Amino acid sequence: MAADPDARDFTLNYEGGSLTMPLGNLKDIFGDDFDDLSPDPEDTKVTVSQQTRVRVIGGTSTTILPYTYTYKQWPTSEANNAAAGKVCIFTWKDSDGDWQGRVTGSMADLGSYLNSKSPKTINFRTQRGTKYGPFKKGS
Repeated sequence: MAADPDARDFTLNYEGGSLTMPLGNLKDIFGDDFDDLSPDPEDTKVTVSQQTRVRVIGGTSTTILPYTYTYKQWPTSEANNAAAGKVCIFTWKDSDGDWQGRVTGSMADLGSYLNSKSPKTINFRTQRGTKYGPFKKGS
């Protein structure tokens, strides 16, 4: 029997942090066709300055001329074997109770993100009891 893909945790990256919760909850909040659920990479330009290198101490030096290159940077988040972020409890319009998620970064950055993207009114609170919200796009 296959596991429900909507029950698996999904990490939604935004500027300043990330939100991890079951994919089904994110779809319920933002909609099935929400662009941030299937992000595209960003082109990242790297400029290398002119420098000299010595392969062996006391040997001759080689000059490396300046150059630039571009690569595709896919969204990433900090992770290790431990669960990352702070536990927060979320509720939104028409949610079926309270739902847990993990937030990295500041709560203010999450609030700004939700206020610019969430089509539903959403509130959250930290484990310490600090309440944030309501947030809704266009309000």
